[in-house]
Amino acid sequence: MIKNPIVAPSLLAADFLRLEEEIEFINSSHADWLHLDIMDGRFVPNISFGMMVVEAASRVCRKTLDVHLMIVEPEKYVEEFAKAGAQNITVHAETCSHLHRNIQQIKALGCHAGVAINPHTPVGILEHVIEELDLVLIMSVNPGFGGQKFIFETLNKIRQTRQMIQNRNSKALIEIDGGVGLQNAEKIMEAGADVLVAGSSVFKSKNPADTINKLKSIGNLPKYDV
Repeated sequence: MIKNPIVAPSLLAADFLRLEEEIEFINSSHADWLHLDIMDGRFVPNISFGMMVVEAASRVCRKTLDVHLMIVEPEKYVEEFAKAGAQNITVHAETCSHLHRNIQQIKALGCHAGVAINPHTPVGILEHVIEELDLVLIMSVNPGFGGQKFIFETLNKIRQTRQMIQNRNSKALIEIDGGVGLQNAEKIMEAGADVLVAGSSVFKSKNPADTINKLKSIGNLPKYDV
């Protein structure tokens, strides 16, 4: 039986007119983390929100704040996000010329450090930093917009990353972001993932609490076609 995942609903899919209520729902649910996607309109073709929303969320949220920086020059902003309440900070390998230094910066701020890779980016880019990481975030859609379809090549990348983590005795968790739902979560976990970022599949579902519960107990559910 596969292990139960860490479930991280993505705030990007929430109703921003009811933001406090949506976060209180996450508090009362069996979700583990709250995932916050920060987009700058430069690295990705969209703009989401920044430190002010993270800080506001931190005053309400009782779950781990998992901040995903889809931005260029993240080293200029990670300290502010840490001060705003981020507990996990993930930067993109594609935006970091000095990736090891970026990871050290995040850890020096007392946060867990993650590195994300886009669908076209090979897992091998992490080889020389994998032992330093707390998180590897594998994008399973092209970053910038919610509600996209899961890219199935991601399953191979998860397996490759899991093998690298085992070979190097790394403690990094594997987090999957994009197109994750009940239709593919079990396959994702079987491939070796630890954390499921679920946006539309949670907040847009008829029963978000029930969806979270099903994701949490994914190993005990009936098989779904993918």
